[in-house]
Amino acid sequence: MSEIVNHLIHQQSSHCETGVVANMLSSKGFAMSEPMAFGLASALTFAYLPFVKIGGLPLIAYRMPPKTIIKTVAKKLNIELITRKFSNPQKGMQALDQALEEGHIVGLQTSVYWLPYFPEDMRFHFNAHNLTVYGKNAQGDYLISDPVFEEVVTCSPESLQRARFAKGALAPKGLMYILGKVPEKIDLAPQIYKSLKKTAKMMNGLPVPGVPFFGVKGIRYLAKKISELENKPSKYARLYLGHIVRMQEEIGTGGAGFRFIFASFLDEASKLTGDSELFELSQFTTEIGDQWRAFAVQAVLFCKDRKSISLQDISAVLIKCAEMEKQLQSRLLSLSAFK
Repeated sequence: MSEIVNHLIHQQSSHCETGVVANMLSSKGFAMSEPMAFGLASALTFAYLPFVKIGGLPLIAYRMPPKTIIKTVAKKLNIELITRKFSNPQKGMQALDQALEEGHIVGLQTSVYWLPYFPEDMRFHFNAHNLTVYGKNAQGDYLISDPVFEEVVTCSPESLQRARFAKGALAPKGLMYILGKVPEKIDLAPQIYKSLKKTAKMMNGLPVPGVPFFGVKGIRYLAKKISELENKPSKYARLYLGHIVRMQEEIGTGGAGFRFIFASFLDEASKLTGDSELFELSQFTTEIGDQWRAFAVQAVLFCKDRKSISLQDISAVLIKCAEMEKQLQSRLLSLSAFK
């Protein structure tokens, strides 16, 4: 089999979807950083979803849902986004091969568990991992740019098919996506401010009575749930807190990581627009990320029984996160550019 290799710029990233977006756009001639992709997509948020279970425990998210970033960035930059899902795995793989033959770089949603190039201790059943396929080698293996890895990797057709068609929560259903032609000139400044206003408006949660699961309201709700763990067996409390930390620090970059990415976006945006207020907000957002990391450390110490830390102590650190994010919202909405 002849080797099929399409032009690709591979850059290691903190998060899979933002990394894929940045790499796909950069490969098409429009230099895009991971933080800029994240910020333009207004992806910063918080959600506590007790009705969606991961390992029997509530899903906790620190960004907008999978596929939001690629869809939103493409729309804001006026770039066609072609997406397809498949009920038949064989047809899904055939469509991927056809797209590669046509010279496209293809984004995929996959399950981490079935990707053999991940170290065994990093594989778990998470179905919203994004990567890019840019060709096939002479042995028939797929050439993959996975943005969480430093170098490009390969994957057998059998493993990639299993990863694309894994079952369970957030099942990818063979999702593949291709970007169309990129406009020659794109003015990012207006889109930056539109994205900031949208981000700020979402930060307090949904304006629906009795729905406390999103934004600052959701963070406060989670803090309350943590304080109520005192009424649960200690084993369950440790399991619950360990789950929160894993969702925050290991899955999809997590709470602190996304705050640091948003801080980098604000820093980059300040340079692009010449707006010093955005630089000041980038510094404050870094402090928010540090506060989330402090929360994770407290939770881990509780789980390992290393120090005399109470559930109320941990809840208080999380409430501080909520207070800081509420302050960030107010400062974003008060930007001079919006007056």
